[in-house]
Amino acid sequence: MDREAATSEERRAAAGSMLRLGGRGLLLGLAVAAAAVMAARLMGWWSPRAGLRLFIPEELARYRGGPGDPGLYLALLGRVYDVSSGRRHYEPGAHYSGFAGRDASRAFVTGDYSAAGLVDDVSDLSFSEMLTLQNWLSFYEKNYEFVGRVIGRFYGEDGLPTPELTRVEAMITKGLEARQEELKEKQKFPPCNAEWSSAKGSRLWCSPNSGGVSRDWIGVPRKLYRPGAKEPHCVCVRTTGPPSDQTTDNPIHRNRGDLDHPNLGEYTGCPPLAITCSFPL
Repeated sequence: MDREAATSEERRAAAGSMLRLGGRGLLLGLAVAAAAVMAARLMGWWSPRAGLRLFIPEELARYRGGPGDPGLYLALLGRVYDVSSGRRHYEPGAHYSGFAGRDASRAFVTGDYSAAGLVDDVSDLSFSEMLTLQNWLSFYEKNYEFVGRVIGRFYGEDGLPTPELTRVEAMITKGLEARQEELKEKQKFPPCNAEWSSAKGSRLWCSPNSGGVSRDWIGVPRKLYRPGAKEPHCVCVRTTGPPSDQTTDNPIHRNRGDLDHPNLGEYTGCPPLAITCSFPL
C-alpha cells in the first residue's frame, strides 16, 4: 500500500536531515532513543484502557463510508481508526476502499487487495515486514483518531491483547533492535558509490559521504561478506587508527583501521589502498 499524499516524501526528508547531521555517535544515539520511545509507545498503544469501545468484525463491517453507514473506519493490528478525514482514500470506489470496515493488516505489507489478501493474518511476515506495520501504526496514530479495538485475532472479548498480538509486538521489538544493528554496521562500513556504463564498465569508489553516511574519513572499497548472504557488497573501510570494535583498555593497534576485519575481502585488480576501483569491460 502506498503512503497517502506526501507521507513517504516527508519520511525521506527527515531521514536525509538526520544523515546530514553526521557523526556516528549522534546517529546511533538517535536510533537507540527512537527504539526506546517506540517500545514504550507500543506498550501504550496496546495496554488496557477504561471505557474503550470494542467492535466485533460484523459491526466494524458497517463502517465503510457508504450512504447510510454510521462512519468510515478501518483497523490495523486490531486497532480501529476513524478515517473519515481521509474519505477520498477510503470511501466506496476509492483506491483503498478495501481497507474500510475491516482489519486488513496483511495487505498493508503485501499490497494484495484481493479478498484473499485483505485479511488480518500476519503470522508469516518477516521482522522487516512487521516494522512496516509499525510504521503504518505510527502513521494512523498521528493522522487519524483511534476509536477502539476489534475483537478477534489481536484482542479478546475483554479488550486485552491476545498471544498473537504479543508475538507481533515481540517481532517488532526485535526488528527495531536489528535496525539499530544495521545502522551501527552502516556507520562502520558505509556503502560504496557505484556506477556502470557500457563504454567504461563499472567503478566503485569511496567519499566522505558515500552511502549517505557523513564522516571525517574516506576509506577504501572492500567486499563485505555477511553471514547468510549469497553475494558480498561493496563498503568503504577506514584505513587508519584502531579497529572500530577495539576496547578502550587496549590502546595497542596496527594503525590499519578496520582493514583486518575477517568478513572483508579485497577487489582483484584494485590496489589495496586505492579509494577508487575501476573494472573496464
